[in-house]
Amino acid sequence: MAQAYSPGLTVTKSIVLRKDRILPLKGKVLVKKGDRVKAEDVVAETMLPGKVVPFKLSNKLGVPADTLNQYLKMQPGDFIKKGELIAETNGFFGFFKSSVKAPIDGEIESISKITGQMLLREPRIPIQVKAFIDGVVVDVIEEEGVVIENKSAYIQGIFGLSGERSGEIRMLASTPEEIIEPSKIDDSCKDKIIVCGALVSYAVIKKAQKVGVSGIISGGIDDQDLKKLLGYNIGVAITGHEKIGLTIVITEGFGIIKMAKSCFKLLKSFDGHKASIHGITQIRAGVMRPEIIIPIKFTKDELKAEEAKMATLEIGTTIRVIRQPNFGLIGKVTGLPEKLTKVESETMVRILEAELENGEKVTIPRANVEVIED
Repeated sequence: MAQAYSPGLTVTKSIVLRKDRILPLKGKVLVKKGDRVKAEDVVAETMLPGKVVPFKLSNKLGVPADTLNQYLKMQPGDFIKKGELIAETNGFFGFFKSSVKAPIDGEIESISKITGQMLLREPRIPIQVKAFIDGVVVDVIEEEGVVIENKSAYIQGIFGLSGERSGEIRMLASTPEEIIEPSKIDDSCKDKIIVCGALVSYAVIKKAQKVGVSGIISGGIDDQDLKKLLGYNIGVAITGHEKIGLTIVITEGFGIIKMAKSCFKLLKSFDGHKASIHGITQIRAGVMRPEIIIPIKFTKDELKAEEAKMATLEIGTTIRVIRQPNFGLIGKVTGLPEKLTKVESETMVRILEAELENGEKVTIPRANVEVIED
């Protein structure tokens, strides 16, 4: 079973967040600046054009293309129902008429007098954008969407599956290293975001799906269980569009990896509180991480989002070791020597000194750790 990490996990009990909630094409914004919204509130909506269906009308009717107009019962722009009469010939003395009925529900896009082809468009698809987080609308982009801000406890995950969901946090694991059994999931977990410990197994995921769990948060996941769940291997593309009925957020990586104490402690302190999560992950350019957002009380005066800062190594910074030995252990930086040091591979590298959570004091190449921003 593979084990892997990505650098720069953020765990904080209070942060000002700003979220853009934008439609895929122009539509209608349903809220105004200053409104307080809930995660499940629809803030903007639009209609996506349906699929275009070509239809050879002149052939069906048995007339030349340039004479179609005189036989039409419907015109471009008209909405149609399947089976509705759209064209009919006069026949001879009222007999031997040819008629054509609509093959689909939708609307008539265009009719060509040259080719005799009618373009039909399937019904438009309604698209709604929800707020995703409880917060305040701080900006409205006309016909496009809104910007929402709030104050939240916030955790970034390493890897995730499926899209945006919300629900109450339910702690099922009592320790960061616990591996829960499917029997711990019952009907009381329906619509909840359950927190596991070091691993979420395939059996647990299937039980959660059956019960109607909204989301799962876990330290680790088996990559073979992922393949079993999805039916294919996860590549390096974007995740977040999987249709699995719930959202999964992994905070540490692949394998049996206990959840970071800071992360577990923060989630435990908000047991029973509402949270918003998504599993969207992208590790290429334009990195995107899964997020766990737990709204906390705030006044509008407190909303002042700061620009994101790059993670830095300093004395006291919390780090996690991402190479052997001490793989996966968390500690604090105690020293940052400037002098290059020769390591086992005979390479000259910059190192750091750290005290691990087990009390051991170690010297580690800086490239072998990741910063946990807390």
